[in-house]
Amino acid sequence: MATSGAAARPPVATTLSARRGTAPSATAAAASCPASSARRTTWRPRARLSSGNAARARARLLRVEASSMADPVEESLPAAPHTATDAPLETQPQVRTSMWNWKGYNIRYQYAGTSGPALVLIHGFGANSDHWRKNIPVLALKNRVYAIDLIGYGYSDKPNPRELGESFYTFETWGEQLNTFCAEVIKSEAFFICNSIGGLVGLQAAAMEPQKCKGIFLLNISLRMLHISKQPWFGRPFIKSFQSLLRNTVIGKLFFSAVATPESVKNILCQCYHDTSAVTDELVQFILQPGLDPGAVDVFLEFICYSGGPLPEELLPRVKCPVLVAWGEKDPWEPVELGRAYASFDTVEDFVVLPNVGHCPQDEAPDLITQKARTAIHLLDTVSCPSKLALPSTTSAPEFFNSEHTSLIRSGQLQLPLVPFV
Repeated sequence: MATSGAAARPPVATTLSARRGTAPSATAAAASCPASSARRTTWRPRARLSSGNAARARARLLRVEASSMADPVEESLPAAPHTATDAPLETQPQVRTSMWNWKGYNIRYQYAGTSGPALVLIHGFGANSDHWRKNIPVLALKNRVYAIDLIGYGYSDKPNPRELGESFYTFETWGEQLNTFCAEVIKSEAFFICNSIGGLVGLQAAAMEPQKCKGIFLLNISLRMLHISKQPWFGRPFIKSFQSLLRNTVIGKLFFSAVATPESVKNILCQCYHDTSAVTDELVQFILQPGLDPGAVDVFLEFICYSGGPLPEELLPRVKCPVLVAWGEKDPWEPVELGRAYASFDTVEDFVVLPNVGHCPQDEAPDLITQKARTAIHLLDTVSCPSKLALPSTTSAPEFFNSEHTSLIRSGQLQLPLVPFV
């Protein structure tokens, strides 16, 4: 087990086979989920920003002329030379797993690769580092890649929140965990690649210790639409009462028991994956199995009752590194119509829509995301933004989603999940 003084490659590690992202039960999974249309792997032009900030960003990043129909991010540098099937299986780097001790807790992480910039892959709610199993070995061909289980998730320890207080399972805690991981295990600055609530963890870590993060690539970051500030004032007391009911009565544990079954997990994943053939039995087990550990139910209930803390629109102005945002256009949980608003932040260098992809692009479209991640890393590594360090936010949290967005949500035209798992 790696201790707080461990080297970047811990001497004690269990070798894992580098999982390739095959889907042996794809046919069966597709049969049990709603049908989905075929996904294109081409990119359409990103939505252009009308602001001067966007124009300066395009010039700074050497983008193509506005008349070009090619994706501006791709045109600014050569196409990525590898996809998930480029390298023979025997030449792909070995993926290893190890445990790191943080504040007396065991934290699982996976790693591969021996050279190149360091990447940290950060999972979403209810998931773990196995959600990046299709990306790790391919990204490791040119990078040092680490995928971490946030405390409370995966095979990391799950301390009881009742013994630690309501302030433990927060983005501040996970941000501190991530920064300490960079300092003690990676021993260098790193790029963060994040999905869903993992995006808030990455932003929080970068805001807390800017020197640890070189850049952030966000995939369908959580909008946190159940945040208390985004609820009508008259509904807030009822939210508090419902949260107390879940935390302090048997109802919460019954609710978790109903959700933590293979059938429920598969149904939830089929909601957020546009290509439901990617929802395999293997994936269901990767998500479900750690959730059956002792203590998982308390962590689950603690987070779904966590309606405070930071919002993406509050963290983005505090981040000093460049940020790229990619969004699956078929995400039913975090609608791309709302996500586009993040393109207006000065820190965000580009916003790209991923056609025919849902909430978890890294698992649903791994070849596409691995290629885009390589491009993003190169791009983020070439961008510096010293002029942005002191810029205040031009978008305040209460006004970020306007009344039209709110009415769409309340009318049901924008569907929000009660319990997003990833």
